[in-house]
Amino acid sequence: MRPDFLPFSRPSISEPEIEAVANVLRSGWITTGPKAAEFEDAFSAYCRAEGGVALCSATGGMHLVLTALGIGPGDEVITPSMTWVSTVNLIKLAGAVPVFADADRDTLMISAETVEPLITERTRLIIPVHFAGAAANMEPLRRLAREQKIPLVEDAAHAAGTEYRGERIGCRGTAIFSFHPIKNMTSGEGGMVCSDDPELLSAVRRLKFHGLGVDAYDRTMQGRSPQAEVLAPGFKYNLTDIAAVLGMGQLKRLEGFIEKRTLLARRYLERLAQVDEILPLSMPSYPMRHAWHLFVVRLDTKGARMDRATFMDELKSRNIGTGIHFKAVHTQKYYRETMPFAGEKLPHTQWNSDRICSMPLFPGMTPEDVDSVVDAIKEVLA
Repeated sequence: MRPDFLPFSRPSISEPEIEAVANVLRSGWITTGPKAAEFEDAFSAYCRAEGGVALCSATGGMHLVLTALGIGPGDEVITPSMTWVSTVNLIKLAGAVPVFADADRDTLMISAETVEPLITERTRLIIPVHFAGAAANMEPLRRLAREQKIPLVEDAAHAAGTEYRGERIGCRGTAIFSFHPIKNMTSGEGGMVCSDDPELLSAVRRLKFHGLGVDAYDRTMQGRSPQAEVLAPGFKYNLTDIAAVLGMGQLKRLEGFIEKRTLLARRYLERLAQVDEILPLSMPSYPMRHAWHLFVVRLDTKGARMDRATFMDELKSRNIGTGIHFKAVHTQKYYRETMPFAGEKLPHTQWNSDRICSMPLFPGMTPEDVDSVVDAIKEVLA
């Protein structure tokens, strides 16, 4: 057994990044300022996006995009149930109706084929989710959205550095990224909306800071514009310079992070290939680059003769941390009570929701760490 506990995720923060944060603290300008503006420009350039707005979370970004698009009572929004609850919570809080598309059984992502039958005259938005670092098949989804004249917004919380058909996620359309500590790069907490729609970006920028007609940091004045006025009621979702400078450092290391994650994921796949009770996710068949945000497997509970909770507890007792990404939204208490029949049309989502488990995966791991995880899995299953 391992002598030390291996968590399923741990951020990789360098000493230069810590020093950069300290320098911001010493500067006297610690809230939204020049570093946040620099981070927006740098991340947009990395994604090859036309523009981006940095925010305190991806959830905040989704809230602002839903608000900017006018999503409200009676509207329907198509999205997967196999996702974190934040997006669906925001749809409900807007007074709209979440409509769940079933996920592919082995990639856990929705497709044009699962979305199209759900479209009605009340459908106002489609939100596909790039899952675990893999890209959803966007070309058919974009074509469907264009034909139906329905906006499409990508949940790219798992997809910093992911590529689809040679393009980085975020370079086309509208995508919302997360920089939470477990993600491929972090700003502590944070998010970014990237878009090729200047009007949408302008609305998000305005709504993020009380509805003021200028940003919290006016780039032309190197400070805050004294004559700024509220153009519409807004929120308080701006990213601080403290967070932004950490994000800048992480962005410079993102390609290296992905390279290391890919090596670790390949070792997992090689070592687990002969463990019949463990079913890793499948790689999509279309061209894409996996960023390996998560290494997700499914437990064959019948073959293993144990449920997932027991499996995870046994690994924990052997100093291996795991996670669940995710219990499907429709299985959460509030949604079980308010949408009791949602699971009946989501067979693949339901099957996976009961079996998925995230194995440790982060850049600070070694190949020997992967081996210790696989050895523990074999021991538990034996």
